[in-house]
This record gives sequence, C-alpha cells and structure tokens, in this order.
Amino acid sequence: MRATVIHGARDVRLETVADPVLSTGGDALVRVVAACVCGSDLWSYRGIAPTEEPHRIGHEFIGVVESVGNQVELVRPGDFVIAPFYVCDNTCLNCRNGVSTSCLTGGWWGQDDRLGGFADGGQGERVRVPLADGTLVVVPGPVTDDEIPGLLSLADVMGTGHHAAVSAGVRPGDTVVVVGDGAVGLCGVIAAKRLGATEIIAMSRNPQRQALAWELGATHVVAERGDEGVAAVRQLTEGIGADRVLECVGTKESMAQALASARPGGRVGFVGVPAGGPELPVRDMFNRNVGVVGGVAPVRGYIEELLPDVRSGSITPGKVFDLELPLSEVAEAYAAMDERRATKVLLRP
Repeated sequence: MRATVIHGARDVRLETVADPVLSTGGDALVRVVAACVCGSDLWSYRGIAPTEEPHRIGHEFIGVVESVGNQVELVRPGDFVIAPFYVCDNTCLNCRNGVSTSCLTGGWWGQDDRLGGFADGGQGERVRVPLADGTLVVVPGPVTDDEIPGLLSLADVMGTGHHAAVSAGVRPGDTVVVVGDGAVGLCGVIAAKRLGATEIIAMSRNPQRQALAWELGATHVVAERGDEGVAAVRQLTEGIGADRVLECVGTKESMAQALASARPGGRVGFVGVPAGGPELPVRDMFNRNVGVVGGVAPVRGYIEELLPDVRSGSITPGKVFDLELPLSEVAEAYAAMDERRATKVLLRP
C-alpha cells in the first residue's frame, strides 16, 4: 500500500510500504476514507522536532473496518469508524478518569504498540489499529460524503478545541478570548459558543480565517498582538480582560498573550503543543488568581458527545478544511499548511 513517510525537514514522501496485517487479536484493519495534516505535524516538517530517521506520519483518519482480530467484540467489518489521534483501551483507570491520552496500555500512530505490532501512520491507504474496541468509535450508517470533513474533525481538532474550552471552564454568559486562528483555534470558537459563551473574541490577522471565525461564532476579532492585543481585549471587556482564554498555539508568545488577556480570577485552557519555550509567570498568576489548565486533549472521550451535533449540523467544524488533495499530493498538503496557504488540508487516498 501507499503511506506517507517523513525523511527530514520539508521532506515528506508518499512511498510503497508493507500492507498491514492483524497480529495481536485485539486489532483491526481500517481502509482510510479520509486523513489530514495536523499543525503539530509541522513541527517535524519544519525541523523543530528533528527526524532522526525516516518514519511514518499522520494521526487523524476516518475509514471503514475491513477485518478484526479474534478478540475484538465491539467493532465489526463494514463499520465506519473515527480514530482519535492516539491509541487507547478506554477501560483502564486513566481512561475512566477522562485522561485517555495517558492510557496504561495505549500508544501512538506510526509506532510499535505494547505487544510488538506496528500501528500504521494515519496518512496512508490502510491502518492497523491496536486496541480496536477502545480506540475506534463507530459512526452509525449510512455516512454521506458531505459528512466526511465534520467526522474527520472529531479525530483531533474539534475535540481539542472543545478540551481548551472545557479546561478553561467556559460557562453560559462568559466572555472568551481564543488565541490562535488555526484549525484548533477555530474549533475553540465553535466550542465556546456551544458551551454558552456570549462574547467570543478571536485573535487573528489572516482575513480568510477572520471571516471563518465570524461565521463559526466569533463576536469580535482582534488583529493586534502583544501589548496592543491585550489593550484591544480589555477595551472589549470593561477594562479587565476575559473570563476564559483558550490558548491554541503553543509558543512563548501565545501563552504570554493568553495570560495577559485573562481577567483577575480568570482561567486559561491550553492545548497548543508546546514549542518555542512557553513559560508561566507564577508570581503574576498568583497575584491575579489566574489559573492554567489543559494539555494534550483526550478527544476519545469527547467523540460520542460531539458526534450528534456534528451530524445534525448544529456545529460545523468541517469548515476548517479549506483545501482537499489526493494522498498522492501529500507533499503539497504539508507545504500549503506550512506556508499558511491552507488552514487544514483533507487528504483522500
């Protein structure tokens, strides 16, 4: 089959690799219907996270189950499934505590699982899925083609934006600032509106992303950054800052922007993958009673909650996909996101 392999900075290739095979009893083989490129993939693509040797990449996909191991009970061939961006059993203590990203038997796409089988990267034609009963979420059929982008968003970005809002404690009537206008930040706008925020301030300097933020529920857009951005937020919030701030980038500058945009007693929900040395000014947080909560989003636990709203159209996270390409053009998909010509790229094998 064909699958994406990263060789180094700005060197992503579609290559022929071995077909996946069932090997541990609890696994499944999934034919990928759609996959995508994640903003966190760009850290490797840009060389910020070094690639020591070529390896498979991609961690967001949806597809159809082709076969299952003899220990699989909940997933059946023919099921249409959503795969979160990690592997989990959904039964261990950490999973039951809502932190399935720390599953005691879980793992990550593109790596060997704990039983020695290989979990293929998501940007390929097929994937061997370990712990299939815990990892995969079955979507009741039939699934129409126009549902594909929204369903794919549940593999990562919609659940991650939701996690930022939940971590920040968004409640009805809140004023929320969203730092970051990528796919996760735009899904954070959706999540804040869904949870009842009445004012949603999207921080964006990109005209296309500003327009999409408005469409998805933003009530204000702030293009300024640094002290000017903080001043603009405070002008919109009676001079004190926002109740909740969603940090959806992961840099030192974005975290500083988020913290300074929160009101005394406010809370920051952070989901941006840390890069560039984010720091917490604990003395200032202490003095202002500002809290910071978040981390890698346990999206597996959110999929069933969000799925009905995506399928009904009451939320439309699929709109963050503004470019669709065949898998054969995966190198262009990475370049388009790296150069900010696309917010998020959907790949069709």
